[in-house]
Amino acid sequence: MIDREYCVTMARYSQWQNREMLKTLETLPVEELTKKRGAFFGSIMGTINHLLWADQMWMSRFDRSKGPIGGIPESPKLTPTLAVWGAERFQTDGRILLWAEQVKSLDLVGDLKWFSGALGQSISRPAAVCIIHMFNHQTHHRGQVHAMMTQAGLSPAATDIPFMPEED
Repeated sequence: MIDREYCVTMARYSQWQNREMLKTLETLPVEELTKKRGAFFGSIMGTINHLLWADQMWMSRFDRSKGPIGGIPESPKLTPTLAVWGAERFQTDGRILLWAEQVKSLDLVGDLKWFSGALGQSISRPAAVCIIHMFNHQTHHRGQVHAMMTQAGLSPAATDIPFMPEED
Protein backbone atom coordinates (compact mmCIF):
# COMPACT_ATOMS: atom_id res chain seq x y z
CA MET A 1 0.00 0.00 0.00
CA ILE A 2 2.68 2.52 1.03
CA ASP A 3 6.46 2.37 1.29
CA ARG A 4 9.38 4.22 2.86
CA GLU A 5 9.57 6.63 -0.10
CA TYR A 6 5.95 7.69 0.47
CA CYS A 7 6.66 8.33 4.16
CA VAL A 8 9.79 10.37 3.40
CA THR A 9 8.03 12.42 0.70
CA MET A 10 5.11 13.20 2.97
CA ALA A 11 7.37 14.00 5.94
CA ARG A 12 9.39 16.39 3.75
CA TYR A 13 6.16 17.94 2.43
CA SER A 14 4.82 18.47 5.94
CA GLN A 15 8.11 19.99 7.11
CA TRP A 16 8.17 22.36 4.12
CA GLN A 17 4.56 23.41 4.58
CA ASN A 18 4.93 23.99 8.32
CA ARG A 19 8.05 26.09 7.75
CA GLU A 20 6.28 28.21 5.10
CA MET A 21 3.18 28.54 7.27
CA LEU A 22 5.26 29.74 10.24
CA LYS A 23 7.02 32.38 8.11
CA THR A 24 3.65 33.78 7.06
CA LEU A 25 2.06 33.54 10.52
CA GLU A 26 4.95 35.45 12.09
CA THR A 27 3.61 38.56 10.34
CA LEU A 28 0.30 38.41 12.24
CA PRO A 29 -0.31 40.12 15.58
CA VAL A 30 -1.26 37.83 18.48
CA GLU A 31 -4.86 39.07 18.39
CA GLU A 32 -5.21 37.80 14.82
CA LEU A 33 -3.60 34.44 15.66
CA THR A 34 -6.01 33.86 18.53
CA LYS A 35 -9.13 35.40 16.96
CA LYS A 36 -12.07 32.99 16.78
CA ARG A 37 -12.70 32.30 13.10
CA GLY A 38 -15.38 29.60 13.14
CA ALA A 39 -12.96 26.71 12.62
CA PHE A 40 -13.39 23.50 14.59
CA PHE A 41 -10.47 24.44 16.88
CA GLY A 42 -11.49 28.10 16.89
CA SER A 43 -8.48 30.11 15.87
CA ILE A 44 -5.35 29.79 13.80
CA MET A 45 -3.38 29.18 16.99
CA GLY A 46 -5.86 26.60 18.24
CA THR A 47 -5.75 24.74 14.94
CA ILE A 48 -1.96 24.67 14.58
CA ASN A 49 -1.68 23.55 18.20
CA HIS A 50 -4.14 20.71 17.58
CA LEU A 51 -2.17 19.69 14.51
CA LEU A 52 1.10 19.64 16.46
CA TRP A 53 -0.54 17.66 19.27
CA ALA A 54 -1.95 15.11 16.82
CA ASP A 55 1.41 14.66 15.08
CA GLN A 56 3.08 14.08 18.45
CA MET A 57 0.33 11.63 19.43
CA TRP A 58 0.60 9.62 16.21
CA MET A 59 4.39 9.55 16.40
CA SER A 60 4.19 8.24 19.97
CA ARG A 61 2.18 5.34 18.58
CA PHE A 62 4.55 4.73 15.68
CA ASP A 63 7.83 4.95 17.61
CA ARG A 64 6.45 3.88 21.00
CA SER A 65 7.55 7.06 22.77
CA LYS A 66 5.73 9.24 25.28
CA GLY A 67 2.88 11.21 23.75
CA PRO A 68 1.80 14.79 24.43
CA ILE A 69 -0.09 15.73 27.57
CA GLY A 70 -3.86 15.98 27.41
CA GLY A 71 -6.41 14.89 24.87
CA ILE A 72 -8.16 16.41 21.89
CA PRO A 73 -10.12 18.95 24.01
CA GLU A 74 -6.86 20.33 25.46
CA SER A 75 -4.91 20.21 22.17
CA PRO A 76 -5.70 23.81 21.06
CA LYS A 77 -3.78 25.07 24.10
CA LEU A 78 -0.68 22.86 23.61
CA THR A 79 1.73 25.80 23.25
CA PRO A 80 1.21 29.34 24.56
CA THR A 81 2.85 31.35 21.75
CA LEU A 82 3.75 31.10 18.09
CA ALA A 83 7.46 31.13 19.01
CA VAL A 84 7.04 28.12 21.30
CA TRP A 85 4.88 26.41 18.67
CA GLY A 86 7.59 27.04 16.05
CA ALA A 87 10.27 25.43 18.21
CA GLU A 88 8.06 22.41 19.02
CA ARG A 89 7.01 22.14 15.37
CA PHE A 90 10.66 22.16 14.23
CA GLN A 91 11.50 19.32 16.63
CA THR A 92 8.41 17.31 15.74
CA ASP A 93 8.97 17.69 11.99
CA GLY A 94 12.56 16.52 12.45
CA ARG A 95 11.32 13.53 14.45
CA ILE A 96 8.78 12.61 11.75
CA LEU A 97 11.39 12.89 8.99
CA LEU A 98 13.94 10.82 10.92
CA TRP A 99 11.30 8.16 11.58
CA ALA A 100 10.31 8.14 7.88
CA GLU A 101 13.91 7.78 6.75
CA GLN A 102 14.39 4.81 9.08
CA VAL A 103 11.02 3.10 8.60
CA LYS A 104 11.23 -0.52 7.51
CA SER A 105 8.81 -2.35 5.23
CA LEU A 106 7.83 -4.50 8.19
CA ASP A 107 6.75 -1.34 10.09
CA LEU A 108 4.20 -0.63 7.37
CA VAL A 109 2.32 -3.92 7.59
CA GLY A 110 0.22 -5.47 10.30
CA ASP A 111 -1.95 -3.70 12.82
CA LEU A 112 -1.23 -0.81 15.12
CA LYS A 113 -2.87 -1.12 18.52
CA TRP A 114 -3.49 1.75 20.95
CA PHE A 115 -5.93 3.09 23.49
CA SER A 116 -8.03 5.89 22.04
CA GLY A 117 -8.84 8.55 24.59
CA ALA A 118 -11.35 10.03 22.13
CA LEU A 119 -13.30 6.77 21.91
CA GLY A 120 -12.42 5.49 25.39
CA GLN A 121 -11.41 2.07 24.09
CA SER A 122 -8.60 0.03 22.60
CA ILE A 123 -8.27 0.30 18.83
CA SER A 124 -6.52 -1.85 16.22
CA ARG A 125 -6.10 -0.62 12.64
CA PRO A 126 -3.67 -1.38 9.80
CA ALA A 127 -0.41 0.50 10.41
CA ALA A 128 -0.30 1.80 6.83
CA VAL A 129 -3.80 3.27 7.17
CA CYS A 130 -2.75 5.04 10.39
CA ILE A 131 0.35 6.49 8.71
CA ILE A 132 -1.68 7.69 5.73
CA HIS A 133 -4.17 9.20 8.17
CA MET A 134 -1.46 11.15 10.00
CA PHE A 135 -0.28 12.79 6.78
CA ASN A 136 -3.84 13.35 5.55
CA HIS A 137 -4.81 14.88 8.91
CA GLN A 138 -1.91 17.32 8.59
CA THR A 139 -3.03 18.41 5.12
CA HIS A 140 -6.65 18.75 6.25
CA HIS A 141 -5.84 21.10 9.13
CA ARG A 142 -3.21 23.06 7.21
CA GLY A 143 -5.97 23.65 4.63
CA GLN A 144 -8.13 25.11 7.38
CA VAL A 145 -5.25 27.33 8.49
CA HIS A 146 -4.68 28.39 4.88
CA ALA A 147 -8.31 29.53 4.67
CA MET A 148 -8.04 31.41 7.99
CA MET A 149 -4.80 33.05 6.83
CA THR A 150 -6.57 34.23 3.69
CA GLN A 151 -9.43 35.59 5.84
CA ALA A 152 -6.82 37.51 7.83
CA GLY A 153 -5.54 39.14 4.64
CA LEU A 154 -2.39 37.04 4.24
CA SER A 155 -1.12 35.42 1.05
CA PRO A 156 -0.05 31.89 2.01
CA ALA A 157 2.72 30.18 0.05
CA ALA A 158 2.12 27.45 -2.54
CA THR A 159 0.85 24.19 -1.08
CA ASP A 160 1.16 21.83 -4.05
CA ILE A 161 3.49 18.86 -3.61
CA PRO A 162 4.97 19.22 -7.13
CA PHE A 163 6.27 22.68 -6.11
CA MET A 164 8.12 21.34 -3.06
CA PRO A 165 11.85 22.08 -3.25
CA GLU A 166 13.84 19.00 -4.28
CA GLU A 167 16.16 19.26 -1.27
CA ASP A 168 16.38 21.70 1.61
